[in-house]
Amino acid sequence: MSEIKTLQYRMDGPEDGPVLVLGPSLGTTWHMWDRQIPELSRHWRVLRFDLPGHGGAPAHPATSVSELAGRLLATLDQLGIDRFGYAGCALGGAIGAELALRHPLRVGSLALVSSSPRFGTADSFRQRGVVVRTNGLDPIARATPERWFTPAFAGAQPAIVDWAVQMVRTTDPGCYIACCEALAAFDIRAELGLISAPTLVLVGADDQVTPPADARVLVAGIPDARLAMVPGTSHLAPVEQPAAVTDLLVRHFSGTWQSPDHPTGMTAIPAPPVKPVLTPVPSPIPATPTATPAAEIGWAAAPEPVPDARTDAYERGIKVRREVLGDAHVDRAEARTDEFTGDFQDFITRYAWGEVWTRPGIDRRTRSVITLTALVARGHLDELAFHTRAALRNGLTPAEIKEVLLHTGVYCGVPAANAAFAVAQRVIREETSPEE
Repeated sequence: MSEIKTLQYRMDGPEDGPVLVLGPSLGTTWHMWDRQIPELSRHWRVLRFDLPGHGGAPAHPATSVSELAGRLLATLDQLGIDRFGYAGCALGGAIGAELALRHPLRVGSLALVSSSPRFGTADSFRQRGVVVRTNGLDPIARATPERWFTPAFAGAQPAIVDWAVQMVRTTDPGCYIACCEALAAFDIRAELGLISAPTLVLVGADDQVTPPADARVLVAGIPDARLAMVPGTSHLAPVEQPAAVTDLLVRHFSGTWQSPDHPTGMTAIPAPPVKPVLTPVPSPIPATPTATPAAEIGWAAAPEPVPDARTDAYERGIKVRREVLGDAHVDRAEARTDEFTGDFQDFITRYAWGEVWTRPGIDRRTRSVITLTALVARGHLDELAFHTRAALRNGLTPAEIKEVLLHTGVYCGVPAANAAFAVAQRVIREETSPEE
């Protein structure tokens, strides 16, 4: 039996206090919550955790939000923690929403910070994985300041910007890519109404990564949810406006916290002898201004309904087709479909993607190798282009694609391989060049 994986964590606050778990964003460590700890640990036993490969945590990749949530539960189980409050930022918020959906009796109160029921597009996260696999994390790290902070904050706090860049740069690339895959597959829009925990949705008014529109969808879909919008703040709100975020969290969890004597209260049950071994370290986040901006709290309009998913071969096929080829490619194909071509599109989706690509006998990387070879052999250069993109998404590196094409030069002929190299070179340059 394989060992159940757990997460790296630390705890602060009174040992007999009710437990509050804080979840980090992709590319951050538990230190993103440092400015909240002095106040939160006065009221609660605060547990912070690191994502796999982040902050020096063991590099055991997890490719789904449900797997990350399972590892967190395993960690809490080892500590004897039964019921808890939870606040998470971005990917950390997705983990909290997953816990509230799948384990509602354990999450007593929830705060989703800079979060969304679906983060961007699957294509964007898989594309980010391709860039990291090819170039490492440096291009992502350099783009961090404009994604996480407002220009005014970044200009006024260069030390914090440098800390953020280094935090991303020192993350394990394989674990970062796996987290991108987890976010690409995450979509709970149709399930928001099943979250029963009292929920605070907190967003920066200037957040371009998970904008206020995403927060309003969460608030409108979750039955017992409220919206808090912090002005002059971007994506990493707990770092950019620590005082405002702390105040909102204290107000939310104080108002929704139940008595420890209540049978369903958020309590820490006696823990086993094993405890975390921690070396006290000063916060790596430089001091920031403590002024607390006003936060607007209110209700949001109802989201558009999301259709229920079917489970037949076509639905399996369209899911895999989008994961491998990308939403943009599939959307273009569907837009061109008419009465004449509709049956053929249904055929390839159902049988090629729903029956063959979903078979468990070989993985997607291997299927991409086979597909590239077959397309070179038959001279199907148009399809070779988008299957080169698919191969990158499926985990092949440019060096591995080069080896595949070299091999085809022997068995498919030099002219065929020469044409294939020209197509693949163009696609690889397009797909692996970091965004400016």
